[in-house]
Amino acid sequence: MMKMNFGHIKNILMAGMLALALCVLSAAGASAANVIKDIRVGQQNDGIRIVLDGAEKFDYDAFLLSSPNRLVIDVKNATLPKTPNVPANKIITGFRSGDLASVKGKRLVFTLNGDVNIKKKFALEPNAAQKSWRLVLDLSTQGFGVPSGNVSTKATMAGNARRQKIVVLDPGHGGKDPGAIGRSFKTYEKNITLSMGQELKRQLESKGFKVYMTRSTDIFIPLRKRVDIARRYHADLFISLHADSTLNRKAQGLSIYTLSETASDKEAAALAERENKADIIDGLDFSDNSPEINDVLISLSQNDSRNKSSKFAGYVVDDMKKQVKLVSNAHKFAGFAVLKAPDIPSVLLEMGYLSNYSEEKYLRQPSYRKKLAEAMSRAVVRYFKDPEVASSI
Repeated sequence: MMKMNFGHIKNILMAGMLALALCVLSAAGASAANVIKDIRVGQQNDGIRIVLDGAEKFDYDAFLLSSPNRLVIDVKNATLPKTPNVPANKIITGFRSGDLASVKGKRLVFTLNGDVNIKKKFALEPNAAQKSWRLVLDLSTQGFGVPSGNVSTKATMAGNARRQKIVVLDPGHGGKDPGAIGRSFKTYEKNITLSMGQELKRQLESKGFKVYMTRSTDIFIPLRKRVDIARRYHADLFISLHADSTLNRKAQGLSIYTLSETASDKEAAALAERENKADIIDGLDFSDNSPEINDVLISLSQNDSRNKSSKFAGYVVDDMKKQVKLVSNAHKFAGFAVLKAPDIPSVLLEMGYLSNYSEEKYLRQPSYRKKLAEAMSRAVVRYFKDPEVASSI
């Protein structure tokens, strides 16, 4: 009978396990290679959006070159089974791809018709509507062009940081729509929001921002047209100003809303319904999402804008709580029509309750509105200095 050599058997088993582990790792590495399925291009107001569909998360570099002007996207550990059809447009004049031997990836080169900035760049995970990973780059002809020589994304973003940021203020209601009416002094919400908008405009302009208002007089503007105004001005940030009202006269405190199709509480849902119905006054009801929001490129942009809106709301809450009373959980979510610009970070500020004696009295005072505007302008400055925001504007 052959004598068992357990040391020898142990070595064989260990060698087998090592080989199996190497096979598993090799297979995992192979499956992790990103397959670029498609490249899509869509038009925007100030440029174009490029979307790459991939099987895995993107590991990439994106930068601009000049002489001639080009956008280069290096996707690491990736394959491109077939060369996609990238049609020429007002910005892209040609497309080609090549191999990145050092990292086994692909280099995508877009020849450009003139100078552009990389306005935004971000990646999105798969979801129920889109099964692929997506890499999104927005090219803009606004602002600084590309200097001579090679320019990295960081250098381009530094140029964008010097561009004057555009803020659009939206004083709620107006004209035949007075908004809420104060319980004690019969104050019209439309007058408070306009006065606050004028004060905040002064504050922001003193800090170097370019500021527009959806209305500067007592006129009625449908909700969707307010969004159109913001888009026409190529706003980097949209702030809608309001004052709340409720049957509970003791209710008080400031709150800020960002977009969600599911409201954060019953009160938020009821408030959004009341505000959205303001459009019915003009014979039109725009309370439902417009069809284009379901378009894939728009939905991508809306996702990015929602994230930035929430980031700005956080700064507002942080600065406001040092100055005035806030409601509990002051950052709320609701489906306000004026927050549905798919490509502009947007918030709706409820400055307080006109149904509360003290807050109605305060909101009527220029000194109080100035205090609110100072806190709001500090939040705007902090928002645009945020590294994640600054790198994508």
